[in-house]
Amino acid sequence: MAEQTAAGDAGPAGDVTGVPADEAPAPQAQPSGKSSRAGRNLPAALAVGFALGLSLIAILLFAPKILIGVIAVAIAVATWEVAKRLREADVLVPRIPLIVGGQAIIWLSWPYGALGVVGAFGTTALLCMMWRLFDHGLGGQPRNFLRDTAITVFVLAWVPLLAAFAALLLLEDNKGNLRVLTFMILVVCSDVGGYVAGVLFGKHPMVPAISPKKSWEGFAGSLVFCVIGGLLTVTLLLQANSMIGVLVGVAVVLVATCGDLIESQVKRELGIKDMGTLLPGHGGIMDRLDSMLPSALVSWLVFTALL
Repeated sequence: MAEQTAAGDAGPAGDVTGVPADEAPAPQAQPSGKSSRAGRNLPAALAVGFALGLSLIAILLFAPKILIGVIAVAIAVATWEVAKRLREADVLVPRIPLIVGGQAIIWLSWPYGALGVVGAFGTTALLCMMWRLFDHGLGGQPRNFLRDTAITVFVLAWVPLLAAFAALLLLEDNKGNLRVLTFMILVVCSDVGGYVAGVLFGKHPMVPAISPKKSWEGFAGSLVFCVIGGLLTVTLLLQANSMIGVLVGVAVVLVATCGDLIESQVKRELGIKDMGTLLPGHGGIMDRLDSMLPSALVSWLVFTALL
């Protein structure tokens, strides 16, 4: 979750240090020497970030199919986090069909590809509508049915559906594991570029009403780092045309930034700082996936069309 920081602020989410930004409530006082200026426990964030990164790289290189299970577990937890936060705000999304259906979306990508993903998504959306219609019993009067079902379908598309494209990318016959590794490196490049340029040069807020710490200078840094990363990874890892690297680099910067802003706005409307507390120094699983999810979709589209 990249935060391209305006002058005097620091706190990207998803940067090389893995230090997320505070976006909704004002940051709390930090213990001296342990927290970053973003109000996070920096040593914990570093440790968790490196551990996650190294684990994923090892899986992709030595046992890539295991990543599907990792994705499924992460999406189940992330969906639970989002549903919990929504229900705290009296938005009654049906958690059981949402989580079970999300698992179907991920796992059916393995034997059936995109057809399995689309079929599972449509079936789960319909099941969630029916569940919400009758969750007060056959004689009960549904309350806020339209709002709650609309938000449920949004969550279904936002979390498990977008995540399924990472699984589809992995299952490609031509270097699927390296395609996933490429898009993950590009998201990190976007985060690191945004952090470095934002801290050093950030003066002009990008979207202050949504994420006050994002700056246009940080966005430019993300773009430069991501295009360079795209050139190198697509050329060296995928051994493909370098112009594909430029295209996917630009695309990832755009959607990763928007993914970060989408979660920032959701959290702002809910009045919360993080979706969860599972990862020390980071927040919840969903707070680590906000940029990754749309990047998986865009990478799948570009690589499937052009490689």
